[in-house]
Amino acid sequence: MRSQRPRRSPRAMAVTFGLILALLSGLAVLGSWRQSALVRQLTADADKIDAYQEAIYLSQREMEMVQAVLNDPNGAERDELLTLHDRTRTSIERLAATVADEHRGPAEVIARREADLEPIIRTYIAQISRNDLDAAYDTLEEDIELNQDAIAANLRIIVTAESTEYQQARTAAENDSRTLLWGTVAIFLLGLAVLTLYGLSARAHRRQIDHLAATDTLTGLPNRAAFVAAVGAAQDRREESPTVVAVNLDGFRDVNDRFGHRVGDLLLIEAGRRIAASVREEDIVSRLGGDDFAILLADAVPGLDETLATRLHELFLTPFALGDVSVDLEVSIGSAVAQPEQDPSAVLVHADLALHDAKQNRSGFRRFDPAEIQGYAARLTMLGDLRRALEHGDQLALHYQPKYALGGTAMTGVEALARWTHPTRGAVSPNEFVPVLETTSLIHEFTYWALRTALRQAREWLDAGRPLPVSVNISTRTLLDPGFPDRVAGELVSAGVPGHLLCIEITEYTVMSDPDTAVRVLRRIRELGVKTSLDDYGTGYSSMAYLKTLPLDELKIDRAFVSDMIADPGSLALVESAVTLGHKLGLTVVAEGIEDVATADALTTIGCDIAQGYHYARPMPADEVTRLSAAPLVMDRGA
Repeated sequence: MRSQRPRRSPRAMAVTFGLILALLSGLAVLGSWRQSALVRQLTADADKIDAYQEAIYLSQREMEMVQAVLNDPNGAERDELLTLHDRTRTSIERLAATVADEHRGPAEVIARREADLEPIIRTYIAQISRNDLDAAYDTLEEDIELNQDAIAANLRIIVTAESTEYQQARTAAENDSRTLLWGTVAIFLLGLAVLTLYGLSARAHRRQIDHLAATDTLTGLPNRAAFVAAVGAAQDRREESPTVVAVNLDGFRDVNDRFGHRVGDLLLIEAGRRIAASVREEDIVSRLGGDDFAILLADAVPGLDETLATRLHELFLTPFALGDVSVDLEVSIGSAVAQPEQDPSAVLVHADLALHDAKQNRSGFRRFDPAEIQGYAARLTMLGDLRRALEHGDQLALHYQPKYALGGTAMTGVEALARWTHPTRGAVSPNEFVPVLETTSLIHEFTYWALRTALRQAREWLDAGRPLPVSVNISTRTLLDPGFPDRVAGELVSAGVPGHLLCIEITEYTVMSDPDTAVRVLRRIRELGVKTSLDDYGTGYSSMAYLKTLPLDELKIDRAFVSDMIADPGSLALVESAVTLGHKLGLTVVAEGIEDVATADALTTIGCDIAQGYHYARPMPADEVTRLSAAPLVMDRGA
């Protein structure tokens, strides 16, 4: 008789089923707990992002109020500035306490910088209170703006990194949610309706939390985190690259300052509506923060971004009616196309770079060129290296190129020329680093360093019995600074150098960028006994009327005409006319870029006064100038 396998008793089956059910239920409970933890973490992370945005906003608002106090010393902003500073410091300290460990160090540096601003701001307010506006302007540029620029830049870096980590956490949460969903389906197949209801409820709760975390509370538009996620999703599901359009409200800061935050908020809401009304249903409009908006175009139609920019400019021609207030605003717009495998946040950065170019050039719209990103990154790196070079003082030096009277052997003066020896790159050409400096307020610090260094050297030559006038090149931004003449006067006194031993060289572009201010500043410089020279003459677009009224002592003919005047009759004619014009205006005429005896002889023939170029001497350290000034003139026949 064949033996039979014993059957499971109903109790055993119930126990087995119960164990399976308990196991599945336990997994469901565990998944639910994990999902809730993820939701709580995402909500906390979203709150952190909002806190970071608040820190950026307050930092920007603090800088705006600092500038407003200078513009209106008796305004209410002066009394509110310290209160706003306290709020900003508290917000940044809270940020430093909540960031991830890898960002803790930079965040604490930002917090210290913000805390260190308090005595500076108090000094600034005191200067304004006693109507010492020049000192206040120096404090603003040399202390407050540099700190604020560093704080703002580092805040953006930290916020971008934290936003990226938040997006990664969201992706991980979504993956876990899918796992939980499969578990819910399995339990449903076993007839556990209660777990099915729980799964549906959990999903609904997650959507609600995600929606709240992804929405700008003021305008109801998607916020920055949601927009970055949308860009990433668009990159994943399309063969063609999506386009991001960044929009900034020009003049919004003035509206906030003049009418208050309530009107500013109403303006942001209405601006969001207008932007949303200008796009198609499938496009996505987001408020990134402050007065910055962004649009994700649903397809990559060529030229669609420019067409949208035109439409937006037209829409913003209509004034905003905000209760009893009517506001006129324009917009600056930049766009960027996402590159393959590019981080979505980087696309936004590129669109923002294009926007700032459009704002700076007042072109209204600019499309980002990927070829420019390396140059932009290199400029940022170089700017940081230059700031450190100015702080340490051992990388920068002045060389001096002698100037001689044509037809004679007397050295009539020298031109100070900056030289930078980078610790890793070696010698860096001034043609490479000076234009980078001129795009930022760091050019002021650089110019005053050159001025101080040149005057100290002039004092040494004076003490040695060889008084040599020194020419220093002055940038456009520095010349047009209202405090520049007083700063020159102070440097002359500090160095103990009489004014006639200093000559400042400016370009035609500097004069023509703001002729009236240039004339006023140069007249004050003339009162100090300082001479002035118009450099690179012939390459700009000087108005004869302004050339006649400028308080100049010297006219320097650009090397582009001098170097080929022997071979090119046109250049020779221009040089001759410049010499004649300079003499009729009572100016000394200098020719730069002389590299051979034939050019020197031709300039002597047409009556040019002063010569400068490799034919006479190359730029050299100060001690070589000292030796050369005591020796007979020997022409340099090299190129």
